[in-house]
Amino acid sequence: MPPAGIAFEASYNLLHEPLIGWRDVALGDQHQGSLPEVLAALAADQVRDFPRLRPHQRHPWHAFLVQLAAVAMHRTGQGEPWHNADDWRAALRALTPDDPDDAPWCLVASPGRPALLQAPVPGENPATWNNLLHAADALDMLVTSKNHDLKAARARQAQADDWLFALISLQTQEGFLGAGNYGISKMNGGFASRPGVGVAALGHWGQRWQSDIASLLAQRDDIASKFGLASEDGHALLWLLPWPGTEALALASLDPFYIEICRRVRLSAPQGHIQAHTTGSKVARIAAKESNGVTGDAWTPIDTAKGKALTVSRNGFDYKLMSDLLTGDMYTQGAAWRIDGWPKDATLQAIAQVAVRGQGKTEGYHERRVPISPKLRLRMMGAQRPLLEKLARNRIQAIADMRKLLWNSLALLFANGENKRGDDAVNDRASRFAQPFEQQEDVRFFDDLTLQAEAEDAQQDAIYLQWLLGLAERAEAVLRQAFDAGPRSGMQRYKAQSAALSRFHAGLRGGKKPPFPELVVHYAALRTERASVSEGEAHV
Repeated sequence: MPPAGIAFEASYNLLHEPLIGWRDVALGDQHQGSLPEVLAALAADQVRDFPRLRPHQRHPWHAFLVQLAAVAMHRTGQGEPWHNADDWRAALRALTPDDPDDAPWCLVASPGRPALLQAPVPGENPATWNNLLHAADALDMLVTSKNHDLKAARARQAQADDWLFALISLQTQEGFLGAGNYGISKMNGGFASRPGVGVAALGHWGQRWQSDIASLLAQRDDIASKFGLASEDGHALLWLLPWPGTEALALASLDPFYIEICRRVRLSAPQGHIQAHTTGSKVARIAAKESNGVTGDAWTPIDTAKGKALTVSRNGFDYKLMSDLLTGDMYTQGAAWRIDGWPKDATLQAIAQVAVRGQGKTEGYHERRVPISPKLRLRMMGAQRPLLEKLARNRIQAIADMRKLLWNSLALLFANGENKRGDDAVNDRASRFAQPFEQQEDVRFFDDLTLQAEAEDAQQDAIYLQWLLGLAERAEAVLRQAFDAGPRSGMQRYKAQSAALSRFHAGLRGGKKPPFPELVVHYAALRTERASVSEGEAHV
């Protein structure tokens, strides 16, 4: 409980009250714990998941837990996460020495005092602010388009941790949403998004949490010097500082692990029902517009040439973007991307998460995990990395060329075997029917790439050829599946299907600039072999 003798006005105290639901690894049993108890459970790697955490809230919650633990451990000189909740409680309280009533760790506190992720607003009455929100998901950053992806404002019977997760999602990954509604510093512009990209060993929440903390602490000084942050005594928990909405903080005044807030929000709980009061601000909380999202965030890749944080498109982490992140040199990774320093036999995974934002809407939540075997990890490091990048780029180009050939064959099918260039209806149908091909290649891309990357050098060409042959078979299967949507009458159907298959097979076997020279050589060798067999049989 709070120290004796202190008038405790705040409520929903995360340092003491069991407000956070989680399930354990052992049996999947449900638990309710305080924030220190959750941190202790993570340190023991006992946490399977958080049942009320929505998918798009996963990265903000993970990042919050990592940054908070890293700040507390650095300030106390602790090298390893504590396994005892009391130790965590003491370390967190030490971050807020001016608040012995624990108000900064409560969801609800008087407006003049800090509350968790809610800046003090002395002299203001939040009850008079613009907006009053009764549902936790109405506070969340997620903006739905016609309620198609997630229904808005449904969580009216929300638990305390529903509000906690929504608050963290809003304050640490929201962007610009009209006048007075500014976004976070850790993204490239108001309509961008905050990605969560890192590497972790296969395991549970606690394992990744611990490895990310270790990475942050090891790179703290480098992050501070590289990105112009305060190496010591910088602001870490930005909700401790009063914010009337007219003042912006300089990056140079912030701790390398700073946890930001971007909106003026205050929770209240009349009759025990939490609600949120929100209003706008004249400026962004952090003056970082010129930084283009390059702020030292541990999970944000930086476009090296442009000097801007990665902005993920509506395509999410497709095979092309993930190839750049895994094998290329286009992006400089954050502290959470660590390939070396793991046990030799450890199987890792690249984790990529993002809620893609648009102008006044979302473009979906995207998450992808790519296994990194010990052999693949060796290819990703040092002198072998350019070879892996070449393997990936060759496959990406082959998929693009195969899709183009498939599209041309489909267009010929839907044009009844005639060349009808510029026919929008035909082109649209061809694009629609070609789409599943690239989608299925996306799903299997890294499994296929890993098979080649792990092979001995002498086997590389043979494995790539087998992949190309499989690629052609899968593309032809898509073409044949489209036959049912082609012409119906007998003569037209035969003409269209024959023309489409002829174009497809001709594209595989030659042309002025054959896109698949390996297949050209392979099919030529087959013809020669068959001719030799036929000639031998004739002599017999």
